Amino acid sequence: MKASLLVLLVIALCTESAFSLSCFTCKDATSNIHCLSPTKCDDHENYCLTTYSTRGFGDGRQQSITKKCAAFCPTIDVNLGIAGVATSCCQTSLCNISGASSVKTSYTMIAVGVLASLACILRLGF
Repeated sequence: MKASLLVLLVIALCTESAFSLSCFTCKDATSNIHCLSPTKCDDHENYCLTTYSTRGFGDGRQQSITKKCAAFCPTIDVNLGIAGVATSCCQTSLCNISGASSVKTSYTMIAVGVLASLACILRLGF
């Protein structure tokens, strides 16, 4: 009984290492459609990482998507109004098919920035 459990454990451990993680990869793509190239990750890379960034607003808004294998998962969700970055991670093969939750341009943040700039200008007497 113990011998059969030991053999089963060895088989399970060998099977797990035989199937390493695969992730979709791309660098600074303008659309998720350009991020469908699968890559086998190194043994120390346990995450599929997607980074989605935007800058500008309105018709001038630009986006960039980067997908890759990663050894760790940074949690980033920053929106500064006219620029932002968000990440998402997952741990199963080809799980990063969709983009990270998108970063939307915050018109409220833009308005606050404009008002703060105006107040600063008026205060300094320009």
